[in-house]
Amino acid sequence: MAQPQAFIGLMSGTSMDGVDGVLGLIGPDGQWLGSLAHAHQPFPEPLRQELMALNTPGADELNRAALASQALSVVYAEVVMALRQAQPDVPVQAAGAHGQTVRHRPELGYTLQLLAPALLAELSGVNVVADFRSRDVAAGGQGAPLVPIFHDALFGRPDAVVAGLNIGGISNISLLAPGQPPRGHDCGPGNVLMDLWVQAHRGLPYDADGAWAATGQVQADWLALALADPYFAQAAPKSTGRDLFHADWLQAWLARCGLPDAATQAARAADVQATLCELTAACCAADVLHGGAREVLVCGGGALNGHLMARLASKVQGAAPGTVVHTSAARQLPPMEVEAAAFAWLAWAHHAKRPGNVPAVTGARGPRVLGALYPA
Repeated sequence: MAQPQAFIGLMSGTSMDGVDGVLGLIGPDGQWLGSLAHAHQPFPEPLRQELMALNTPGADELNRAALASQALSVVYAEVVMALRQAQPDVPVQAAGAHGQTVRHRPELGYTLQLLAPALLAELSGVNVVADFRSRDVAAGGQGAPLVPIFHDALFGRPDAVVAGLNIGGISNISLLAPGQPPRGHDCGPGNVLMDLWVQAHRGLPYDADGAWAATGQVQADWLALALADPYFAQAAPKSTGRDLFHADWLQAWLARCGLPDAATQAARAADVQATLCELTAACCAADVLHGGAREVLVCGGGALNGHLMARLASKVQGAAPGTVVHTSAARQLPPMEVEAAAFAWLAWAHHAKRPGNVPAVTGARGPRVLGALYPA
């Protein structure tokens, strides 16, 4: 009888705060049997700044991207070693490494995640599966989101529609209906705009627990202008990232709100943060309600933002009383481990030669085995 196997998942997302890693145990049919260890390694500040800069065109991009990929792989390797040290007697089959997205243009036929997977295999001594998204894009898909198939295995219920809602830099939803293939798409901004604003006005990496947003007043007219972005009306399959929701988007929106200069923006800074938080809650709640979910399981950094969680729950439960909104910890997987665990599962799927995409989610022409193997 086939035995469970251990896989590592490595994820660095659009929040660009570092790398999360999970060592997970997976059954022979893809059952998630539990997390054996979790590790997080923040990015060194120069690397974080360079990864942010590489999201937009600049000088000497090819050389800078290659060097950043190598530096990123060193951080990934440190996380792998921490996980192996936490469970030294557990043999690891492979590590699924997402890499750092710096361009996501599926409409042009490409998505780019920086990583040097051969170097990661060399440094870690572990087989590495990487470049998960490009196979789906090659088949005409968005390459994202890829987590609904894992969310379905982890969160699905036989008696109700469940929404797996990841709120990282960008928010994405998995809609899991009994007896049906999972559906899902990117909802829109998660923490990315809030982080940009609090960094600019308070010098903080993020608004801890949404405490600053809670001091401001949501401006309904500003919120309406934000929700008028064509992305929100676009039908799925759809995906987005910093290619759309970035600092220039934020400044253009502020100008439309009547805040064209630094002085007027500073005077209303807390109201801006409150409205950006409301934007994330609104776009996520709309997709939860449209999908008919009766339980919402939130993961990612947004799950740790108490004010955002309260606004999300208010919007969902106000329109659909009785809907439960809580974090993924309710299913024994902490919010900061879910995305990394998904890439451990996708590494298992590659190893088992199972499809890792859901064509109904990404728009690909069919199921595809995702990723490329770099042996240790």
